Amino acid sequence: MESDARFYRRRANEELAAAGRAVTDAARDRRMRLAELFLQRLQASEARDVLAECGINAGALAKLDPSAFDWAGQRITHDA
Repeated sequence: MESDARFYRRRANEELAAAGRAVTDAARDRRMRLAELFLQRLQASEARDVLAECGINAGALAKLDPSAFDWAGQRITHDA
């Protein structure tokens, strides 16, 4: 099974590559915003892992890594 950090890093790289291949500015901007979201998730995931290694309690960890439902609220919309 792929770790969270590896998944987020892979998806960010895929979106950055897709942004480089994008034909329109709007498509490039969407891909860049998606890459940014995956990089934010990567950063939160890595911070959570470090705190867990230090023995920080689960309540503090939950604040650093919101659920996927909270993250979905940051959906990217296309300004047409």
